[in-house]
Amino acid sequence: MNNPILTSISLLICSNVFMTFAWYAHLKELHSKPWFIAALVSWGIALFEYLFQVPGNRIGYTVLSVGQLKVMQEVITLSVFVPFSVFYLREPLKLDYLWAGLCLLMAVYFMFREKM
Repeated sequence: MNNPILTSISLLICSNVFMTFAWYAHLKELHSKPWFIAALVSWGIALFEYLFQVPGNRIGYTVLSVGQLKVMQEVITLSVFVPFSVFYLREPLKLDYLWAGLCLLMAVYFMFREKM
């Protein structure tokens, strides 16, 4: 990919999948284990998150501001978290996810409006 924004988005999506598993999968998979076991497993997963996140942010920072990168990351986070919580953790889909998404769309508008 020669487009730094698309490359950054792709890397941050991968990063976010690992991050979501590191932060929340232990609630389902390791709930009967001591917390420090869950923390060590999560730390191991988080290493892969950083291997995608660091280059994703560095590449994105060549054309985007830090604020734009952060808002983009939050949109990606919600886009990964909602399906994860519904399909993996079997949490109910809530209308609050829609409202949060709409708030993030407004954040995207304000952070990127000079480029539009």
